[in-house]
Amino acid sequence: MSKFLLSVMLPFVALAMTACGSDSGTATLKPEKTETETPVDTLRYSAESHLENLRQLTFGGDNAEAYFSFDDRKLVFQASNDAWGAECDQIYTMGFDGTDPAKAPQMLSTGKGRTTCSFFLPGNEEIVYASTHLADDACPEAPRVLNGKYVWPVFSSFDIFVADLEGNVLRQLTDEPGYDAEATVSPDGKKIVFTSDRSGDLELYTMDIDGSNVRQITSGLGYDGGAFFSPDSKKLIFRASRPTAEEDVKVYKDLLAQGLVQPTNMELYVCNAEDGSELRQITDLGKANWAPYFHPSGEKVIFASNHHQPSGRVFNLFMIDLDGENLEQITHDDTFDAFPMFSYDGKQLVFSSNRFNGGTRATNVFLADWKE
Repeated sequence: MSKFLLSVMLPFVALAMTACGSDSGTATLKPEKTETETPVDTLRYSAESHLENLRQLTFGGDNAEAYFSFDDRKLVFQASNDAWGAECDQIYTMGFDGTDPAKAPQMLSTGKGRTTCSFFLPGNEEIVYASTHLADDACPEAPRVLNGKYVWPVFSSFDIFVADLEGNVLRQLTDEPGYDAEATVSPDGKKIVFTSDRSGDLELYTMDIDGSNVRQITSGLGYDGGAFFSPDSKKLIFRASRPTAEEDVKVYKDLLAQGLVQPTNMELYVCNAEDGSELRQITDLGKANWAPYFHPSGEKVIFASNHHQPSGRVFNLFMIDLDGENLEQITHDDTFDAFPMFSYDGKQLVFSSNRFNGGTRATNVFLADWKE
């Protein structure tokens, strides 16, 4: 999802990451205060030199994984908000003027179950997203801690659906037993990448835009998810856990058997979208590196990470070249910044943040002009 709702990790951060990002992608912790710059232009910090005209689009609740339509005119995002009657994550759309705090925006999901990881399809009149609504109308419980360890739920009731902008489900794209979620669409509009456990492990798969021609892309033990295509649609960037020690492998397998994963150690990988070849790890930073998205040049990626902060409670956006060189910090907030996406024309960046939320747990969507 994470573009699921992916929740990011650690006992002190309650985020639902399915990452597209993952199951929610929203932080609910009020982190410890750290040194930071004086805010300028109201919402950005002076060190955030790549961001201009930063504006807030949502106000309250948990709002995350906002992604552009192909024409860069709309956003689709997931949110839970008591004021909107959304007990757990549902899918919504909004324009660049944001949401009206007094009323809920247009809901595109059914309002039942839990949803995650929505993305526009070519033509901008349909979206793809994952939902548990066929299994139960109720919001499934999402355990956070098991035996003292922070975990994400991997709901076996998630399947991938297509809906129109009125919220009508038009078709179901997956119908396999187990988890199918975290779908995103290639810029050329031909393919969808998603995460599934149909092989017994959490791997990446691609399918044609109509759900046909499903192909397994990754096969390494560990949780592969939150994948996005490169601007030319030829590569995939994703985050993965890769347990190798005997005890780590056992813990991973035992948790997965219970429909859970522990997302505290993740790095970024890139591979060919056609068949998963030329797989290589591009970060080796430690802690949690996730929610990657290609820079418009296709030569580097922006992502969220807590590697720079000793307690792991602060997440910022970073940029890195595909060869793992030239790491650059993009945001300098002292709370939580994640789920970045560049507009298709490369002029804007959308992301989710806990910045300037008045000391609440609200995670909101922010939109900025991008400056190289």
